[in-house]
Amino acid sequence: MGPEDHFDAGQAPGRDSNATPASYLPGGSAPSRRWSLFAIKLAVGIALLTFILWHYDLHSAFELMRRERPVFFVATVALYVGGQVMSAYRWRILAALNGLHGCYSEYLAYYFVGMFTNIFVPGLVGGDAMRALYLGRRHRRIGPAVGSVMADRGVGLLALLWLAAVAAVCNRRVRLPPSVIHLTAAMGATLLLGYIASPWLARRIATTDRLKRLLAPVLPYLERPLALIPAIVLSTLLQLALATCQYLLGLGLKLDIALATFILIVPITNVIASLPITINGLGMREAGYLFLLGMAGVSKEQAVALSILYFAASLAGGFTGIFAFLTTPIPD
Repeated sequence: MGPEDHFDAGQAPGRDSNATPASYLPGGSAPSRRWSLFAIKLAVGIALLTFILWHYDLHSAFELMRRERPVFFVATVALYVGGQVMSAYRWRILAALNGLHGCYSEYLAYYFVGMFTNIFVPGLVGGDAMRALYLGRRHRRIGPAVGSVMADRGVGLLALLWLAAVAAVCNRRVRLPPSVIHLTAAMGATLLLGYIASPWLARRIATTDRLKRLLAPVLPYLERPLALIPAIVLSTLLQLALATCQYLLGLGLKLDIALATFILIVPITNVIASLPITINGLGMREAGYLFLLGMAGVSKEQAVALSILYFAASLAGGFTGIFAFLTTPIPD
């Protein structure tokens, strides 16, 4: 999960608009600067990942990966896919708050279409755009569909940062630098204040016509923060599931790393990966694992092996969306 891009709606639709945000949907006239930024982020991520892989002993890491027991890898993929199934339900809850009601199987299919698309084109120009396109055309309300996808990303980031902040403050197992603890806690506290103040913020936005038109798809979420609690709970469970995925891979490698260590490290690493520096945190996540797992006594080779194995597991999980991609037509 990485909400690393912002949404540039241009002439954003109102809640009942059928207009299509060109910057969001495939085939639109998106500014070339967006694709230039995409290429730069991709290049930075590839360069960072290449440096990490070149700098450390890959032979030792791959030898370690050969010890991974298949049953734990398969269990990791299954748990990862289960997390995506839960995420589809979270998206359905959020879409209903924006007036988009539908059966769960519909949202599940669209979510897996987006998950498969993200393998090739990550982020807002890929899987998120496909989700907005499918749902918007299905209900003939593109604006609210885009808003539901933005809310899905936003709620995920909210839960991620809160879990990371709580884990960092309560941690007694890993000696984190005070700067990491303070920054993570400050980000979590800032988002908590923003969450509490969101109804006031929605009222302020409604007084400005231009902002109201631009942000109309997300206003229902700002106006009703308490209605987001079920989605926030599901997001927290998802982050715990992702931490358990890493724990399972560690068990498969016969590493002695406690689940509590992953509950601390995985959310903080995902926060690092969500920074808008590379595409989908490419390279950033691996650097975070090396830094934080090293503080937990994990060798660099073990950290690299875990990172590569998790990438492979998430890639395998993403490919499970191919059935939905091939069998779910884009609504007229």
